[in-house]
Amino acid sequence: MTSQFKTFMLMAALSAVLIFMGGALGGQNGILFALVFALIMNVGSYWYSDKIVLSMYRAQELAPEDAPVVHQMVEELARNAGVPKPRLYIVPQDAPNAFATGRDPEHGVIAVTQGIMRLLPPEQLKGVLAHEMAHIANRDILVQTVAGVIASAITAIANMLQWAMIFGGNRDEEGNSTNPLAAIALMILGPIAASLIQMAISRRREYMADAAGASYCNDPMALAYALHNLDAYSRNIPMQANPATENMFIVNPLTGGSVQRLFSTHPPMEERIANLQEMAHTGRYPH
Repeated sequence: MTSQFKTFMLMAALSAVLIFMGGALGGQNGILFALVFALIMNVGSYWYSDKIVLSMYRAQELAPEDAPVVHQMVEELARNAGVPKPRLYIVPQDAPNAFATGRDPEHGVIAVTQGIMRLLPPEQLKGVLAHEMAHIANRDILVQTVAGVIASAITAIANMLQWAMIFGGNRDEEGNSTNPLAAIALMILGPIAASLIQMAISRRREYMADAAGASYCNDPMALAYALHNLDAYSRNIPMQANPATENMFIVNPLTGGSVQRLFSTHPPMEERIANLQEMAHTGRYPH
Protein backbone atom coordinates (compact mmCIF):
# COMPACT_ATOMS: atom_id res chain seq x y z
CA MET A 1 0.00 0.00 0.00
CA THR A 2 1.57 3.31 -1.08
CA SER A 3 1.96 6.29 1.22
CA GLN A 4 -0.29 8.35 -1.06
CA PHE A 5 -3.07 5.76 -0.77
CA LYS A 6 -2.65 5.60 3.01
CA THR A 7 -3.00 9.38 3.16
CA PHE A 8 -6.14 9.18 1.01
CA MET A 9 -7.66 6.58 3.35
CA LEU A 10 -6.85 8.71 6.39
CA MET A 11 -8.43 11.77 4.75
CA ALA A 12 -11.50 9.68 3.95
CA ALA A 13 -11.70 8.57 7.58
CA LEU A 14 -11.40 12.18 8.76
CA SER A 15 -14.18 13.23 6.37
CA ALA A 16 -16.34 10.34 7.60
CA VAL A 17 -15.98 11.56 11.20
CA LEU A 18 -17.02 15.06 10.07
CA ILE A 19 -20.10 13.74 8.24
CA PHE A 20 -21.04 11.50 11.18
CA MET A 21 -20.75 14.40 13.61
CA GLY A 22 -22.83 16.60 11.31
CA GLY A 23 -25.49 13.91 11.11
CA ALA A 24 -25.60 13.66 14.90
CA LEU A 25 -26.05 17.43 15.11
CA GLY A 26 -28.99 17.61 12.72
CA GLY A 27 -29.50 14.71 10.33
CA GLN A 28 -29.08 15.50 6.63
CA ASN A 29 -29.21 19.22 7.31
CA GLY A 30 -26.44 18.79 9.86
CA ILE A 31 -24.30 16.91 7.34
CA LEU A 32 -24.83 19.68 4.78
CA PHE A 33 -23.95 22.31 7.38
CA ALA A 34 -20.78 20.43 8.33
CA LEU A 35 -19.64 20.16 4.71
CA VAL A 36 -20.35 23.84 3.94
CA PHE A 37 -18.65 24.92 7.16
CA ALA A 38 -15.53 22.90 6.33
CA LEU A 39 -15.52 24.23 2.75
CA ILE A 40 -15.63 27.85 3.88
CA MET A 41 -12.81 27.27 6.38
CA ASN A 42 -10.74 25.47 3.73
CA VAL A 43 -11.02 28.32 1.24
CA GLY A 44 -9.79 30.85 3.80
CA SER A 45 -6.93 28.60 4.91
CA TYR A 46 -5.94 27.81 1.33
CA TRP A 47 -5.46 31.44 0.37
CA TYR A 48 -4.08 32.99 3.54
CA SER A 49 -2.31 30.30 5.60
CA ASP A 50 1.16 31.20 4.28
CA LYS A 51 0.79 34.89 5.12
CA ILE A 52 -0.54 34.07 8.57
CA VAL A 53 2.25 31.67 9.56
CA LEU A 54 5.05 33.85 8.16
CA SER A 55 3.67 36.82 10.07
CA MET A 56 3.29 34.68 13.22
CA TYR A 57 7.02 33.91 13.19
CA ARG A 58 8.11 37.39 12.04
CA ALA A 59 9.79 35.80 9.02
CA GLN A 60 11.57 38.09 6.56
CA GLU A 61 12.38 37.28 2.94
CA LEU A 62 16.02 36.36 2.45
CA ALA A 63 17.55 38.09 -0.57
CA PRO A 64 19.91 36.13 -2.88
CA GLU A 65 22.78 38.50 -2.13
CA ASP A 66 22.41 37.82 1.61
CA ALA A 67 22.68 34.03 1.26
CA PRO A 68 23.89 33.12 -2.25
CA VAL A 69 24.91 29.56 -1.36
CA VAL A 70 21.53 28.75 0.18
CA HIS A 71 19.69 30.25 -2.78
CA GLN A 72 21.83 28.16 -5.12
CA MET A 73 20.89 25.02 -3.16
CA VAL A 74 17.19 25.89 -3.35
CA GLU A 75 17.39 26.53 -7.09
CA GLU A 76 19.11 23.18 -7.72
CA LEU A 77 16.64 21.28 -5.54
CA ALA A 78 13.68 22.98 -7.24
CA ARG A 79 14.97 21.78 -10.61
CA ASN A 80 15.34 18.24 -9.28
CA ALA A 81 11.80 18.37 -7.86
CA GLY A 82 10.35 19.88 -11.04
CA VAL A 83 8.78 22.88 -9.29
CA PRO A 84 9.37 26.64 -9.47
CA LYS A 85 12.00 27.95 -7.10
CA PRO A 86 10.27 28.79 -3.78
CA ARG A 87 10.82 32.08 -2.00
CA LEU A 88 13.23 31.84 0.91
CA TYR A 89 12.46 33.35 4.33
CA ILE A 90 14.41 33.53 7.57
CA VAL A 91 12.89 33.26 11.04
CA PRO A 92 14.65 35.23 13.81
CA GLN A 93 15.03 32.37 16.29
CA ASP A 94 18.10 30.52 17.55
CA ALA A 95 16.44 27.10 17.60
CA PRO A 96 17.43 25.25 14.41
CA ASN A 97 14.33 24.35 12.41
CA ALA A 98 12.61 24.87 9.06
CA PHE A 99 9.18 24.66 7.46
CA ALA A 100 7.48 25.03 4.09
CA THR A 101 4.25 26.82 3.29
CA GLY A 102 2.34 28.23 0.32
CA ARG A 103 -0.91 27.11 -1.26
CA ASP A 104 0.73 25.40 -4.28
CA PRO A 105 4.18 24.91 -5.85
CA GLU A 106 3.82 28.19 -7.75
CA HIS A 107 3.52 30.04 -4.42
CA GLY A 108 5.91 27.89 -2.38
CA VAL A 109 7.90 29.28 0.53
CA ILE A 110 10.71 27.69 2.54
CA ALA A 111 11.45 29.29 5.90
CA VAL A 112 14.60 28.54 7.89
CA THR A 113 15.59 29.79 11.31
CA GLN A 114 18.74 31.74 12.03
CA GLY A 115 19.81 28.83 14.22
CA ILE A 116 19.71 26.23 11.46
CA MET A 117 21.72 28.50 9.15
CA ARG A 118 24.37 28.81 11.85
CA LEU A 119 24.52 25.29 13.27
CA LEU A 120 24.21 22.89 10.34
CA PRO A 121 27.00 22.26 7.82
CA PRO A 122 26.08 22.98 4.18
CA GLU A 123 25.43 19.37 3.12
CA GLN A 124 23.04 18.81 6.04
CA LEU A 125 21.29 22.13 5.42
CA LYS A 126 20.79 21.03 1.82
CA GLY A 127 19.17 17.83 3.08
CA VAL A 128 16.76 19.90 5.18
CA LEU A 129 15.95 22.17 2.24
CA ALA A 130 15.34 19.07 0.10
CA HIS A 131 12.86 17.77 2.70
CA GLU A 132 10.97 21.07 2.65
CA MET A 133 11.07 21.11 -1.16
CA ALA A 134 9.38 17.71 -1.08
CA HIS A 135 6.53 19.12 1.01
CA ILE A 136 6.00 21.76 -1.66
CA ALA A 137 6.24 19.31 -4.58
CA ASN A 138 3.87 16.85 -2.85
CA ARG A 139 1.38 19.65 -2.05
CA ASP A 140 1.58 18.65 1.61
CA ILE A 141 0.73 22.16 2.73
CA LEU A 142 -2.67 21.86 1.08
CA VAL A 143 -3.25 18.33 2.40
CA GLN A 144 -2.33 19.23 5.98
CA THR A 145 -4.32 22.47 5.82
CA VAL A 146 -7.43 20.61 4.71
CA ALA A 147 -6.89 17.96 7.40
CA GLY A 148 -6.43 20.64 10.05
CA VAL A 149 -9.53 22.54 8.99
CA ILE A 150 -11.70 19.40 8.96
CA ALA A 151 -10.42 18.50 12.44
CA SER A 152 -11.22 22.04 13.62
CA ALA A 153 -14.71 21.78 12.09
CA ILE A 154 -15.28 18.50 13.95
CA THR A 155 -14.29 20.16 17.23
CA ALA A 156 -16.61 23.10 16.49
CA ILE A 157 -19.50 20.74 15.74
CA ALA A 158 -18.81 18.87 18.98
CA ASN A 159 -19.16 22.19 20.82
CA MET A 160 -22.39 22.91 18.95
CA LEU A 161 -23.66 19.46 19.89
CA GLN A 162 -22.94 20.26 23.52
CA TRP A 163 -25.03 23.44 23.36
CA ALA A 164 -27.75 21.61 21.44
CA MET A 165 -27.99 19.08 24.25
CA ILE A 166 -28.19 21.83 26.85
CA PHE A 167 -31.02 23.61 25.06
CA GLY A 168 -32.72 20.48 23.75
CA GLY A 169 -32.10 21.33 20.11
CA ASN A 170 -30.22 18.24 18.96
CA ARG A 171 -33.00 16.97 16.69
CA ASP A 172 -32.86 15.95 13.05
CA GLU A 173 -35.30 17.07 10.34
CA GLU A 174 -37.77 14.35 11.41
CA GLY A 175 -37.79 15.57 14.99
CA ASN A 176 -35.78 12.70 16.43
CA SER A 177 -33.35 13.66 19.16
CA THR A 178 -29.89 12.19 19.59
CA ASN A 179 -29.47 9.74 22.46
CA PRO A 180 -27.83 11.74 25.28
CA LEU A 181 -25.22 9.05 26.01
CA ALA A 182 -24.38 8.77 22.29
CA ALA A 183 -24.15 12.54 22.03
CA ILE A 184 -21.77 12.72 24.99
CA ALA A 185 -19.64 9.97 23.47
CA LEU A 186 -19.53 11.84 20.16
CA MET A 187 -18.56 15.10 21.87
CA ILE A 188 -15.62 13.37 23.56
CA LEU A 189 -14.53 10.81 20.98
CA GLY A 190 -15.15 12.83 17.81
CA PRO A 191 -12.45 15.46 18.39
CA ILE A 192 -10.05 12.82 19.77
CA ALA A 193 -10.51 10.64 16.68
CA ALA A 194 -10.08 13.68 14.43
CA SER A 195 -6.85 14.67 16.19
CA LEU A 196 -5.42 11.16 15.97
CA ILE A 197 -6.23 10.89 12.25
CA GLN A 198 -4.81 14.37 11.61
CA MET A 199 -1.59 13.38 13.37
CA ALA A 200 -1.40 10.14 11.37
CA ILE A 201 -1.73 12.13 8.14
CA SER A 202 1.03 14.49 9.25
CA ARG A 203 3.36 11.61 10.18
CA ARG A 204 2.72 9.89 6.84
CA ARG A 205 3.56 13.08 4.92
CA GLU A 206 6.80 13.42 6.90
CA TYR A 207 7.92 9.96 5.83
CA MET A 208 7.09 10.84 2.22
CA ALA A 209 9.00 14.13 2.42
CA ASP A 210 12.05 12.37 3.87
CA ALA A 211 12.08 9.89 0.96
CA ALA A 212 11.46 12.47 -1.75
CA GLY A 213 13.90 14.95 -0.20
CA ALA A 214 16.62 12.28 -0.07
CA SER A 215 16.11 11.67 -3.79
CA TYR A 216 16.22 15.39 -4.64
CA CYS A 217 19.60 15.88 -2.95
CA ASN A 218 20.73 12.34 -3.82
CA ASP A 219 22.14 11.95 -0.31
CA PRO A 220 19.87 10.24 2.25
CA MET A 221 22.60 10.33 4.90
CA ALA A 222 22.88 14.13 4.72
CA LEU A 223 19.24 14.36 5.79
CA ALA A 224 19.72 11.56 8.35
CA TYR A 225 22.62 13.38 10.00
CA ALA A 226 20.66 16.63 9.89
CA LEU A 227 17.67 15.05 11.63
CA HIS A 228 19.94 13.54 14.29
CA ASN A 229 21.54 16.90 15.00
CA LEU A 230 18.27 18.85 14.89
CA ASP A 231 16.71 16.41 17.34
CA ALA A 232 19.62 16.91 19.75
CA TYR A 233 19.58 20.70 19.36
CA SER A 234 15.81 20.88 19.90
CA ARG A 235 16.21 19.39 23.37
CA ASN A 236 18.60 22.14 24.42
CA ILE A 237 17.54 25.20 22.45
CA PRO A 238 13.84 25.96 23.00
CA MET A 239 11.77 27.45 20.20
CA GLN A 240 8.96 29.93 20.62
CA ALA A 241 6.36 28.05 18.58
CA ASN A 242 2.59 27.98 18.30
CA PRO A 243 1.25 24.45 18.92
CA ALA A 244 -1.15 24.89 15.99
CA THR A 245 1.81 25.00 13.59
CA GLU A 246 4.01 22.25 15.05
CA ASN A 247 3.21 19.86 12.18
CA MET A 248 4.80 22.28 9.69
CA PHE A 249 8.36 22.03 11.03
CA ILE A 250 10.93 19.42 10.00
CA VAL A 251 11.38 18.48 13.67
CA ASN A 252 8.78 19.03 16.34
CA PRO A 253 9.54 22.41 17.95
CA LEU A 254 7.70 21.38 21.11
CA THR A 255 9.39 18.92 23.42
CA GLY A 256 7.64 16.82 26.02
CA GLY A 257 7.32 13.46 27.71
CA SER A 258 6.16 10.13 26.39
CA VAL A 259 2.47 11.10 26.41
CA GLN A 260 3.14 14.16 24.25
CA ARG A 261 5.26 12.04 21.88
CA LEU A 262 2.30 9.64 21.58
CA PHE A 263 0.21 12.50 20.20
CA SER A 264 3.04 14.02 18.18
CA THR A 265 2.51 15.22 14.62
CA HIS A 266 5.96 13.82 13.74
CA PRO A 267 7.09 10.19 13.41
CA PRO A 268 9.68 8.86 15.87
CA MET A 269 13.05 10.31 14.93
CA GLU A 270 14.72 6.90 15.20
CA GLU A 271 12.39 5.50 12.54
CA ARG A 272 12.94 8.43 10.19
CA ILE A 273 16.72 8.06 10.46
CA ALA A 274 16.53 4.28 10.06
CA ASN A 275 14.44 4.70 6.89
CA LEU A 276 17.00 7.10 5.44
CA GLN A 277 19.84 4.74 6.31
CA GLU A 278 17.97 1.97 4.49
CA MET A 279 17.57 4.22 1.45
CA ALA A 280 21.29 4.96 1.45
CA HIS A 281 22.02 1.22 1.67
CA THR A 282 19.60 0.06 -1.04
CA GLY A 283 19.45 3.13 -3.28
CA ARG A 284 15.62 2.95 -3.30
CA TYR A 285 13.47 5.94 -2.39
CA PRO A 286 9.93 4.73 -1.54
CA HIS A 287 6.99 7.14 -1.83
